[in-house]
Amino acid sequence: MLLNIRPTRRASQGRSVFSTILFFAVMSSLMAALPQVQLSADETSVDVVIYGGTSAGVAAAVQVSRLGHSVILIEPSSHIGGLTSGGLGFTDSGDKRVIGGVAREFYQRIRRHYDQPSAWVQEKSSDYPRYRPGDDAMWTFEPKVAETVFHQMLKEANVKVLMRERLNRASGVKIADGRVVSITMESGKIFSGRQFIDTTYEGDLMAAAGVKYTVGREANSVYGETLNGNQVKANLHNHRFLKNVDPWLTPGDPSSGLVAEVENAGPGEDGTGDHRVQAYCFRMCMSKAPSNRVPFPKPDQYDEKRYELLFRNFEAGDLRVPISPDMMPNGKTDTNNNCAFSTDYLGGNYLYPEASYEERESIVRDHEDYQKGLMWTLANHPRVPEVVRQHMTQWGLPADEFVDNGNWPHQLYIREARRMVSDYVVTELDCRRTRIAEDSVGLGSYNMDSHNVRRYITADGFVQNEGDVQVSPGGAYLISYKSVIPARGQVTNLSVPVCLSSSHIAYGSIRMEPVFMILGQSTATAAVQAIRANKALQDLPYAALREQLVKDGQVLDLPAGLKKQELITKASLKGLVLDDSDAKLSGTWTSSTSSAKYVGTGYLHDGDVEKGQKSLRWELTAVATGDHELRLAYSSHSNRASNVPVTVSINGSVSDLIINQKKQPSHDGLFCSLGTYNLKTDDKIVVIISNKDTDGYVVVDALQLLPSK
Repeated sequence: MLLNIRPTRRASQGRSVFSTILFFAVMSSLMAALPQVQLSADETSVDVVIYGGTSAGVAAAVQVSRLGHSVILIEPSSHIGGLTSGGLGFTDSGDKRVIGGVAREFYQRIRRHYDQPSAWVQEKSSDYPRYRPGDDAMWTFEPKVAETVFHQMLKEANVKVLMRERLNRASGVKIADGRVVSITMESGKIFSGRQFIDTTYEGDLMAAAGVKYTVGREANSVYGETLNGNQVKANLHNHRFLKNVDPWLTPGDPSSGLVAEVENAGPGEDGTGDHRVQAYCFRMCMSKAPSNRVPFPKPDQYDEKRYELLFRNFEAGDLRVPISPDMMPNGKTDTNNNCAFSTDYLGGNYLYPEASYEERESIVRDHEDYQKGLMWTLANHPRVPEVVRQHMTQWGLPADEFVDNGNWPHQLYIREARRMVSDYVVTELDCRRTRIAEDSVGLGSYNMDSHNVRRYITADGFVQNEGDVQVSPGGAYLISYKSVIPARGQVTNLSVPVCLSSSHIAYGSIRMEPVFMILGQSTATAAVQAIRANKALQDLPYAALREQLVKDGQVLDLPAGLKKQELITKASLKGLVLDDSDAKLSGTWTSSTSSAKYVGTGYLHDGDVEKGQKSLRWELTAVATGDHELRLAYSSHSNRASNVPVTVSINGSVSDLIINQKKQPSHDGLFCSLGTYNLKTDDKIVVIISNKDTDGYVVVDALQLLPSK
């Protein structure tokens, strides 16, 4: 967790005296009720030391105490809960059936809070559609409510909490005989324990203990994945430039230099690894209630040149409002990145995972200036279209949130930093259930979701974003116990539920706050059992761990109906196969993984819009002489078009076909025949699919050329 506290500079910005007094009264009461560590030069010893007051740290601490063991939770900043209390109130959860234990208890307590009429200050509970009293839990909430609930859970569990203490990363981890003996803070305070848990977003304790880890994107070849590494062709997502935007200071003149936020590089080769980290942002809480709304502040370091791409994108005709506000109770939002140029600060975080505390604070300030400047620009700058500025007039910062930080979130969204490399690395294969762990300590289910990492220059000389991947795993999947502990031969009493052993793309799914809480509870249970059995974490019997986890409400098995599945790749199919990523596109197509069966990483559809403006073109060359069948892959559905026009051209000889995509394909439920053709080696084949005059969604997945038997 990052220490990012500057109340003196912001304490009086945009909030009332009453809200400040109320905030500190509530928080002081909660903190006073928590057992406090005696701050002396003596070493403090407990059974389990937890470093990082994220949601995972809270869940782990509560679990250790409930199991009857002493525990201390150490948090470097002045706030508990990480992103869950730092603005991410719209829970990215996937299949909520797999959220159990302490995590589900947290969301149940959230619902009970909103069951109280006094909780609804700016609106009626009946006017908020995500409040459903009949549900056992509630998944959207205000930041201050989340932090209050966390403090209540810690208080009830009698957990010792120590705030504003940072690990001495250079020499503060003492190891003997392969075990962490103690950790020392920058203040000189020492905490010894029998077990340690690193619940920071950065993995600082893990790294200082000498555990093997990585940063950045692996190549697809490392773990046999398809969505890792450089991703230019794989996903036609919403978070990209839809219009041609010039990247040069003087448009059309490369010698003039680049505008801000663009790399002087081309698209690169798909699937290759690099050092890049998916972009960070603040999950900003906004308010539309006039009595609780503070205008977006203009940062002291405002520089309009940072937003030149934004201006040019608007001027090119993209009038999308580049934010995604999901409504929370009381007229507030959890606001995320959206469109081509938004709250994600691409490239501003590459150094963050390994940076010093001081360097990290500088990076956080830079992100804050960038995002505050963006919001002020959208609301006020004359180069922003009037329709966008008018839309922004309804929004501001909430006067009753983050009152010790100028109403700005206290936690930057560290979407990814270090990732442990252990004996089991969770990969895309786990997420897709083509591999299923035998020692589950929790489940994930959210999309494999990586935000963009950079902006590059296309072959046509325009700017484009790269790195965004949003692919559904097709349901829940299991997370291995071995992925949350170091490999054999490394430290034996440290677990890592947040920066766990995972590939970049799998981490894009795992990195959801409910999953962190689930894994926090599971690692806490393992730590207690290791103490009782006097065993290394790597030697702990899984059967006993599983028994306790199930007893405590954790979900460890796949939901009914889900099973191991086979990944369909080009290499696994016979003949010559081209995926949708191998095609040349005209118009804006959308990638999807909603259907259960498809080739590669997904398929494309036209959105059932802009008829006649979208087409896809494959070009291939015959590699043998003889009769060949040409097949088209698509997923059928009642909303598909019944009249998809397909043109097949072989050496200039043209055949026009109509495909009914409401009808299930006859070959393996995936491919339909486009006819059999007598080919000669090196014959040129062109297949074009259009959405002209179609009466539903046009779906394109893959093309297959098979020698006839």
